[in-house]
Formats: sequence, structure tokens, C-alpha cells
Amino acid sequence: MKLKYFLFALTALLAMASCKSQYETVLNSNDADLKFKTAFEYFDQEKYGKAAAVFESLSVLTDGTERDDTVRYYWGLSNYRFKDYYTAETNFDKFIESYPRSPFTSDARFLRIDCLYRSTLRYELDQTPTYKAINAISEYVLEYPDNTHMQECRDMLLDLNGRLDLKAYESARLYYRMEDYLAARVALRNVLKDDSDNMYREDILYYIAMSSYNYAANSIPSKRRERYLTFIDDYYNFIGEMPDSRYRRELDNVYNKAQKALGRNVSESADHEMTERDFAKERRKLLREERKSKKN
Repeated sequence: MKLKYFLFALTALLAMASCKSQYETVLNSNDADLKFKTAFEYFDQEKYGKAAAVFESLSVLTDGTERDDTVRYYWGLSNYRFKDYYTAETNFDKFIESYPRSPFTSDARFLRIDCLYRSTLRYELDQTPTYKAINAISEYVLEYPDNTHMQECRDMLLDLNGRLDLKAYESARLYYRMEDYLAARVALRNVLKDDSDNMYREDILYYIAMSSYNYAANSIPSKRRERYLTFIDDYYNFIGEMPDSRYRRELDNVYNKAQKALGRNVSESADHEMTERDFAKERRKLLREERKSKKN
């Protein structure tokens, strides 16, 4: 029995050595036809790591020949299938520059941007690769408006822009979580100033209002009135834009607390409704009180 296992193991080792020997022989050969044939055999067998290595060594021999664009494209494609996206992107970028009119160029362009997309990082990390991918995808869409990958490009852009929106929002909200409410309000307002279409706009407006309320509530008595008025302005901005928000009930309750702090009589209901006329009236009243407060 032991002899049987020994012979089996020996046969397997010899087979592996034979394969390795064949691979290394091809890799070190100067026979372009042999390399070309073997590279595609590895590719068809989904042995993409070996295929990439053989195509790379073959590219030295085919440089300047009619086979060169095929070899260089499949070199990049092998790395792509091997999930070595950084190397594949470099391959495709050089290929596009060298062969702008090759029949493989359109596919190489898309695969390059797909490599860039796959190489981007989580929103918490450096977003330089994200900006690079967005620029490449946008250029591709403009250059190939009828391409068959349009929906994939849209999905990539949506995801990447969403990642940037989330990073901006979370970076500003960090001040709120640190209870630095003045800095939070400034940072959150700057997010919307830089990008009014931020996909987290509702959350940002909510935290702007909550930042101004908490800042007022934690202020010294002489500063509270002015700061509660700032919160009320932020509150009106929020409900004027998003009256049916999931944050509405909470902000209505906070609004009632601010009104009581200002010595006003308010409804205890957190669901009070304001007509457009009432809203405009309250805004005018608020502005008058702000001017009076600043004057005093």
C-alpha cells in the first residue's frame, strides 16, 4: 500500500515538473510562433497568469509586426482576467496610445476604465483613484456615445459619485459626532455649497438644523436667543424643502423646544402643519427678530 502511494506521488511530481519544464521552455524560447500558440492555449484553458507571462515575453518578439496589437491586447486581457487590475490598466493604457485604430481599441478603452473602477478605494480612504476613474469614464462616454457598455458606465459613475458624496457628508458629520456643533454646521453647509446635488442632502440639512439647535442649547444665556433664531431659520429651510422627511417629527419637537426657550406659546403637537403663507409670515418675523437682536 505504501509503495502504491509512493508511486502515485512520484508520478504527480514528475507530471508537475514536466508541466513546469514545458512552461519555462516556452517562456525562455525565441520561437514567436510557439509562444503565440502556447499563450492562446493557456488563455483558452483560463490559465491567465501563465498566459500573461507568455504574452509579455512574446511582445518583445512581435514589436513592430502585424501581430503586435493582438499580443499586447491579450497580454492586458490576461492580466485583467487574472484580476491584476493595476497591471492590466497599464497594459491597456499603453495599447490605446500605440494602437488608436486597432479593432481591439474600443474594448481596450472600456476594460481600462473597468480596471480603474475596480482599483478605487472605500470612501474612507484616499479618493484620488476615484477622480481618475470618473474622468476616464466620462471621456469614454463622450467619445463613444453609442457604446454597448453605456449602462455599466452609468452604474460606475453613480457608484463613484455616491462614494464622493458620502465621504464629503461623513467628513463634515464627524464634527457633529465630536459635539463641535458650530464647526459641524459650517462644514455641512460647505458640503452643499460645493455640491448642492449631494445625494445625502436630506441628511445634511437635518444635521445642519440639529447642529444649530445643539449649539444654541449649550450656549451661555446671553447668546442663546440669537442662536435659537439661527436654528429656527435652519428648521424653516429644512421643512420648506422636505416637508415629508423622515426627520420631520423629530425636528418639529426640537422646534417646539426652541420656541419655548424663546418664550413663545407653541402647539405641543409635533405634527403641526404650515401653509406656504404661514411659512412666509414666520420667515419675515424671524428676520425682524434677527435684525433687532443684532442691533441690541
